[in-house]
Amino acid sequence: MLKANNNLDTLQKKIGISFSSKTLLKTAFVHRSYLNEHKKYKDPSNERLEFLGDAALSIVVSSFLYEKLPNATEGKLTTSRASLVRTETLAKIATSLSLGKHLVLSKGEEDTGGRENPSILANTFEALVGAIYLDQGIDKVEEFLKKTVLSDWKSLIESAVPDNKSKLQEFVQRKYHVSPIYKLISSWGPDHARQFEIDVFIGEKKMGRGTGNNKQSAAQNAAKDALTRLKP
Repeated sequence: MLKANNNLDTLQKKIGISFSSKTLLKTAFVHRSYLNEHKKYKDPSNERLEFLGDAALSIVVSSFLYEKLPNATEGKLTTSRASLVRTETLAKIATSLSLGKHLVLSKGEEDTGGRENPSILANTFEALVGAIYLDQGIDKVEEFLKKTVLSDWKSLIESAVPDNKSKLQEFVQRKYHVSPIYKLISSWGPDHARQFEIDVFIGEKKMGRGTGNNKQSAAQNAAKDALTRLKP
């Protein structure tokens, strides 16, 4: 039995979307740690929806910026998008929507503050976007994101401090005319204390390695390592 507030009527009213598939909506809030702790639970976690939502988020935000910034270079568009879809931004939006209270977590994640964990909240937001896409289509995703991520897009871009990934992206595109590629090398540890290791490549050459308690922070640390080596 799911130990969470799965009465999602309030959330649907808040976001202005009534799901045809309530099961799909509920799946968006099932963290993988719950499955590891409850072997009899046979439904999926939200990871596949997160994957889909990340792609839908990227295309909608990219298209929006392409139209709004007609004179921006590829590098500027990339860093602007990064400012809008970064973990911190998505976590704040997830918090404003109270997504954390609907999460289905393991006891370990619950005890370590998983409902307030920025990485988990950002991933849950992406999973929700994925669920909206499957249930309602890309037009409804665009409508939802314009009310949330894109409602204050100029301020978010202007106030964002350039992160290591953005700095590396801009430098590599300017000097080598390619984009850095990030590859997950390994992960280990329990769900509530997971560690990830990611390498960053320019072409076929590895330029940096980073570890972190989520993929985003590991990639940031890999970019930082690469910047240290490249000395732009």
